[in-house]
Amino acid sequence: MSKRIAILTGGGDVPGLNAAIKAFVGRLLDHDGYEIVGLRRGWASLLNIIPDADADNSAWITPLGRINTRSIDRFGGTMLHTSRINPSISKLDDIPEHLLSSKGEPDERGRYDLTAAALRVIDFLKLDGLVALGGDGTLTFARRLHKEGVPLVAIPKTMDNDVFGTDYCLGFSTAVTRSVMFINDLRTGAGSHERFLVVELFGRYSGETCLLASYLAGVDRAVIAEVPFDCDKLYHLLEADRSDNPSNYAVVAVSEGARIIGGGTIESGEADAYGNRKLGGIGGIVSDYLEKRSHDKVIYQRLAYLMRSGAPDSLDQLVANNYGSLAADLMRRNETGKMVAVVDGRYTAVPIEVGSSGRKRVDIDRFYDVANYRPKVADVMGMPMFLH
Repeated sequence: MSKRIAILTGGGDVPGLNAAIKAFVGRLLDHDGYEIVGLRRGWASLLNIIPDADADNSAWITPLGRINTRSIDRFGGTMLHTSRINPSISKLDDIPEHLLSSKGEPDERGRYDLTAAALRVIDFLKLDGLVALGGDGTLTFARRLHKEGVPLVAIPKTMDNDVFGTDYCLGFSTAVTRSVMFINDLRTGAGSHERFLVVELFGRYSGETCLLASYLAGVDRAVIAEVPFDCDKLYHLLEADRSDNPSNYAVVAVSEGARIIGGGTIESGEADAYGNRKLGGIGGIVSDYLEKRSHDKVIYQRLAYLMRSGAPDSLDQLVANNYGSLAADLMRRNETGKMVAVVDGRYTAVPIEVGSSGRKRVDIDRFYDVANYRPKVADVMGMPMFLH
């Protein structure tokens, strides 16, 4: 009897998702007896698919095979599209019309638990398994479905590399590679005009992307999400850096989740399904402060989506291919309830619950000079490859 397996991508897109989808499809179709379908727009698909044989659900589900995945690994993003919907904490505005009458009562935050509706769709689609590619938000609902008995395999992805339980998440290498490239490109303007350069990078809670990009790009100072900083101290450090530079400029990289001592993260807009508001702008505050103190213009650049755009670099392509194949092998062997991972430099699979058992953050004592706002990488003997 043929098994029907679904795959979806959720949360922010990163380079490597398409490569993982292609590898998963190809690996599973190397064995007879599998039908693979793609669920479009992440977990939103499980709310918007109408469990009725006469309903047109073609906007939310698509068959996957070798032909329509043949060349997708050459591009970034995700062919399945994505969303930040979590059915267990749905906002009223995200609930489709056909579920409004059965939405139940909201919790104290005004959110609705529509997990039962998602489970009905899974039954309606006659799915024998589900693969979810995502970060902490997406995998939170994956863990919920696992508890409800859904055979599920997870693939971790996030530019911050902050999913607990794995050394590596899809998208991390490309984000760092692009950050280093853009920081070095921006040096030309900073050097020509003899100015401070402030570059803001993604990183809500974890500063690993900022730390590693700063280390590789050789920036003068790095302000990461884990360590609150003092603007005045940062100004004096950068002023000394500029004086020591023959080209008379200095560079600071800032995690978007960085906080001034005594302050909070800079957020705007309404919270998404996971309770996160739009993050960013701390680099602008730093830039304004430096301009005020130095009485000179500052070059300020938010890299933002440039970090997650385009095709994956070689490392993300490699890991995506292997993560996709691993997920297919786990599904084929009925080893569900797992997340594919890299642990101590080796490919493996860990229980999906591991992701909720801790937080992955920069090891400040080992890798960050708190007094001088700099990466601290000295003797790397015995250290993990990604310095985490």
